[in-house]
Amino acid sequence: MRVPQFFVGFGPTVFSRRRGETEFGIKAVPLGGFIRIVGMIPPAEEGESRRATRMRSFIAEVRGQALNDVLPTDGDRVFYKKPWWQRVIVMAAGPLHNLVLAVVFFTLVLTVLGTSVLTTQVRSVPACVVPAGAESATADDPCQVPIVTSGADAGQVCEEGTANCALPVASPAAEAGLRPGDTIVAIDGQAIDPTDHASWTTVQDAIRAHPGDEVALTIERDGERRQLTVTPIATTVYTDQTGEDTMTAGYLGVSPVPGFARQSLSDVPGYFANVITQSVARLVEIPERVPQLFRAAFLGEERDRNGPIGVVGVGRISGEYFALTEFSALEKLSFFLSLLASVNLVLFLFNLLPIYPLDGGHVAGALYEKARSTVARLRGRPDPGPFDIARLMPVAYVVAALFVLLSGTLLVADIVNPITLQ
Repeated sequence: MRVPQFFVGFGPTVFSRRRGETEFGIKAVPLGGFIRIVGMIPPAEEGESRRATRMRSFIAEVRGQALNDVLPTDGDRVFYKKPWWQRVIVMAAGPLHNLVLAVVFFTLVLTVLGTSVLTTQVRSVPACVVPAGAESATADDPCQVPIVTSGADAGQVCEEGTANCALPVASPAAEAGLRPGDTIVAIDGQAIDPTDHASWTTVQDAIRAHPGDEVALTIERDGERRQLTVTPIATTVYTDQTGEDTMTAGYLGVSPVPGFARQSLSDVPGYFANVITQSVARLVEIPERVPQLFRAAFLGEERDRNGPIGVVGVGRISGEYFALTEFSALEKLSFFLSLLASVNLVLFLFNLLPIYPLDGGHVAGALYEKARSTVARLRGRPDPGPFDIARLMPVAYVVAALFVLLSGTLLVADIVNPITLQ
């Protein structure tokens, strides 16, 4: 395929140089880049309606501009004349490059530099259990404040001695004899690496899944291993970091010590799969979080710490992290590469969305063309030819407009109401 332009950035050209048939250069706005391939839009299909409408005129204009790039000498070196599988390879190459970079960076971080983890060493053991959302949670000593124990008013402060009112129950961890500094090395006989990235999650899942059941813990204290039996109690906990939704689960009453450690190469697939799952979930949530983002940007509402963030916000948080003196140079380098890996992973997922004009839209068009050709062949009908991507140009302009609006809102929010480490 003939490529007349290969540019980093958008907007006015700052510098360019022609090498062979391709002009390489840099644009003024360094937010991405583009490669212009000749013949991205095919000629009009035979039998296409000639009746003049505003939409058809718009599509015809776009088609004409695209076909003006095609030279008589191009022959079959135009995009729409290539087999469907070659077009899929070309359009998926960019996102796949982002995926490769994400895998490489995450692998370096995990196996060479090390990454931040929640170890299975116990940092604190509260004396009592205070349900999520309880009015007494912010008291100086919530263990000494009586609360409603059950029902619709559970967690509200009440007078001790009245019905359904009592001091919070003792922490199962404290009752079982767990102390700060203990390290959990096995749970129900299953050995746990204290610094593995998934170990604390394993402990959490085991405790939450067994309210009222005995759980066997093997701990290490002062160089010696001991066996403890704990019985998690059922309590109300938050389902995620937003602090909005709650659920009933087993509760032990321990918190982990943060750490920094290298992981084994075998941990990379599981870690990467978890990151992809979380990234997809965050992308799906973007539409429902946009209204709050708008209010934070223009109406002064408190910014959602779990909402979307733009390049300015990423830069701000990076600067704050690098300014912190409690982190070593190795930890800061790990953070930097993790950030690059995350950005590349999001670009991979976003660009493969089957929406035109994203790369995924072109891939979906090529796959649809192949499916349409296969169905026609099975029915004994002639190949309908290239899929007319020009018909999706109105969709492309709507998607581009929405993306510009989202980017602009993120820019304003990151400047006037930023998310910070503080």
